[in-house]
Amino acid sequence: MQRRNSLVAALVLLLAAAPALALSPVNKSLLGGVAIDGYDPVAYFTDGKPVEGSADYSFEWQGATWRFASAEHRDRFAGQPERWAPQYGGYCAWAVGHGHTATIDPEAWSIVNGKLYLNYSRDVQAKWTPEKEKWIDAADRNWPQLRDGATR
Repeated sequence: MQRRNSLVAALVLLLAAAPALALSPVNKSLLGGVAIDGYDPVAYFTDGKPVEGSADYSFEWQGATWRFASAEHRDRFAGQPERWAPQYGGYCAWAVGHGHTATIDPEAWSIVNGKLYLNYSRDVQAKWTPEKEKWIDAADRNWPQLRDGATR
């Protein structure tokens, strides 16, 4: 029983220390390290909609595996990842505008001035959209601190 209590105590300490860890620069799955829930970032621009990527067309960038619907999309991304990757590492643009991060719903997206923005949900996107320029400005200010080690 004492060993079990020690294990529980160690887990509690680990979880308590987690906010002090640096944020991953890319929103990725815990298992497999797949960016933006496996969706193809290029498809938002070329197809005008979210499209699931395939493990057959993958590319490693910024410590994450990015998936694509085709070899063409993978190659476009590989040539210019900053052009195609979502802003704020694929974290919710609304959340980053508020000084923290959140996961995303790949169906809640916008392209603004040639850049891809993702949101936590369609409800959050509905709040973000009317003042998107304001939230983009705030997120642009907040992102470097969040990315470089601030807590979530």
